[in-house]
Amino acid sequence: MPKSVSNLVIVESPSKAKTIGKYLGTEYQVKACMGHLRDLPKSTMGVDFDHDFEPHYLPLKGKEDIINDLQKATKNSDNVFLATDPDREGEAISWHLKELLEIPDDKILRVTFNEITKNVVSKAIQEPRGIDYNLVDAQQARRILDRIVGYQLSPLLWKKVRKGLSAGRVQSVATRLVVEREQEIRAFVPQEYWTLDVTLNRVGKPGSFVARFYGDPKKKELGSEEETNRLVAEIQGQPFVVKSVKKTEKKRASAPPFITSTLQQEASRKLNMTPKRTMAIAQQLYEGVDITGEGTVGLITYMRTDSLRLSEDALQSAKEFIIGRYGTSYYYGQPHQYKTKGNAQDAHEAIRPSNVFLDPEQIKSDLTKDQYRLYKLIWGRFVACQMANAVYDAIAIEAGCLNYIFRANHQSLKFAGFTAVYEEGKDEEQEESFSPLPDLNESEPLTLSKTKQEQHFTQPPARYTEATLVRAMEEKGVGRPSTYATIVSTIQDREYVLKKDRHLSPTPLGEVVTGLMLERFQDIIDVEFTAEMERQLDLVEEGKLPWRQVLRDFYKGFHQEMNDAEKALEGTRIKVPDEVTDEICELCGRNMVVKTGRFGRFLACPGYPECKNTKPIVERMPGRCPKCGSTILKRKSKKGYAYYACERGAECGFMTWDVPTENDCPVCGQTMFKKSGRGHMKPFCINPECPNFLPEDQRGYKRVVKEDAEEKVGTETARVATELSPEENTGGDTKKKTKASKAGKSTSGKGKTSKASGGKGAKKKEAT
Repeated sequence: MPKSVSNLVIVESPSKAKTIGKYLGTEYQVKACMGHLRDLPKSTMGVDFDHDFEPHYLPLKGKEDIINDLQKATKNSDNVFLATDPDREGEAISWHLKELLEIPDDKILRVTFNEITKNVVSKAIQEPRGIDYNLVDAQQARRILDRIVGYQLSPLLWKKVRKGLSAGRVQSVATRLVVEREQEIRAFVPQEYWTLDVTLNRVGKPGSFVARFYGDPKKKELGSEEETNRLVAEIQGQPFVVKSVKKTEKKRASAPPFITSTLQQEASRKLNMTPKRTMAIAQQLYEGVDITGEGTVGLITYMRTDSLRLSEDALQSAKEFIIGRYGTSYYYGQPHQYKTKGNAQDAHEAIRPSNVFLDPEQIKSDLTKDQYRLYKLIWGRFVACQMANAVYDAIAIEAGCLNYIFRANHQSLKFAGFTAVYEEGKDEEQEESFSPLPDLNESEPLTLSKTKQEQHFTQPPARYTEATLVRAMEEKGVGRPSTYATIVSTIQDREYVLKKDRHLSPTPLGEVVTGLMLERFQDIIDVEFTAEMERQLDLVEEGKLPWRQVLRDFYKGFHQEMNDAEKALEGTRIKVPDEVTDEICELCGRNMVVKTGRFGRFLACPGYPECKNTKPIVERMPGRCPKCGSTILKRKSKKGYAYYACERGAECGFMTWDVPTENDCPVCGQTMFKKSGRGHMKPFCINPECPNFLPEDQRGYKRVVKEDAEEKVGTETARVATELSPEENTGGDTKKKTKASKAGKSTSGKGKTSKASGGKGAKKKEAT
């Protein structure tokens, strides 16, 4: 285009604007709209039912300066490139910008970037298109569906259960999955079974191995100790013989490249990142990071996708990289394309590095800790998916005694293949593997030297983790890539679900609300119905179904259910059972219960109003206080940092940012601690008098000098002296904290409290 032409490019975020601005040069002015600039009003429904669900959009409060700035910029520009994200939400933001800023059609040029690299950005700018109104309609339909459910169903919960509650079209289904899993666990009846392992020796030759009872000869479970003991008595003194020896070569293929759901699952398993944080870090990698010698670079492709497709350029680059670094034998042999699931949208590629030659170790110093960990995960998965299969030598042996069969197997790595770069994490425990086996021959005699029988019980299904809940939603068609993280965080924020030790369990509130929804709103909480709604929205996106028709069909049944529920529940108030704890009220001796107030959950005596005792919820940690030997409690500072203090509070005075462990120091016997943050970390001794003592400056924290400060928690006080700064609970980089307290005053100070949601004047809550 001629240099005299004025070009304006509008993106969502300043970091994205910075990256794209460097690529396009001075001919283009790049500005950030900071996401949506208009939306449905918060104080009213904003949807006109009498006029076929016509939405009423308003500019967002607090965005006036951005709107005015963009209006001036658009008037002074010949071309306006709307470069918002390449999905439904991004398309809708572009459409809202067009309408709000009153940009003429002849000025509008829509561009999208699957990756933010110089070549892709430059090419996209030269090939603009118009706004895709099918995508806009699909986003509008979802937005209005969620508004209808949130603004009509939530007030019913306020009246019948508790003020401040919310119900959402998709979050209700996710909560139901967690509730039903908990009900399965409660109803589970464990079944006893036994295993019998025998140690067998070769006759006249060195070598022994362990084999497990298989059957007689068909597969059979040992159901009791008596049955197992009878079997042991039968085989004592009896000869064993090798029935068969099978040697095979097994190949294992790499996992496909990441899509949104699998990235969230793997980041949860391997990095202990929540889906919400995973997507936030991925957004940073997508929008661009300053890399030494490269400038600002978008490191990964767009991270909201359910497609496994890979571009030809990416496949060719992967081939060159693998052969160059590992050799031809490590390459798959041809471009390895993966088949995308039938219900997935194929608008974007799978998540991959924009430039595979940017090795994670090469750019580690330019990334934050979490950026590096996530980029390394994405880079490794992509490289591995184009590498050769791993090859294992497998051997399986069957040994016989009387009519009984015992089996042993083992496999060893013969060729690393893709495992040289990456191995997929697992949610379930791996099967037990036996030790290497001797080189046996069929019909070879064996002798029994040892038996080992163990009792086991079948286990209930495991509670969901955030990773497995995302996988369940994906498998059942609930939600879409852009919504998984929000759904998982929302049901926890609403206190329908709690996370403890990485597992999700429903609260009494979550169970009560789910029960009410199951009784009165079966469609809303039905998994298949919700999945069908997603399929209908996909049809809207494809231009095969009018968006208003989706709303008409949905609202007819929902409106009737609302009327029926109002009549059936008239005059009814549903009580949420108290969550009883093991904590004893020191004033009256009752078991304290969990309550929820303006500032979150706390312990209260159920004897109210006779007994008004309350206390904060604390988590008891393993180990003992190194000062007085009392219990160590996990606390949270007012800024949300976790620290660990003696249960005696100021009376003892011990506190630390380091995490107490179950291990005792082998030298001095005191409790050992480890650095806070995610992942396995080596414990260390904090006893200065112990030869095994690890000084603070060697524990991995950045030192921050703090003035005398006090942190109040409940009625106890822990003094914070010159200490090490904690890592965030999210496991991110160490944050530097500065204190501006005056001498002799607490840094906690006196501050104004903000209004909590759910109180007077609280606005209606809308769910995802």
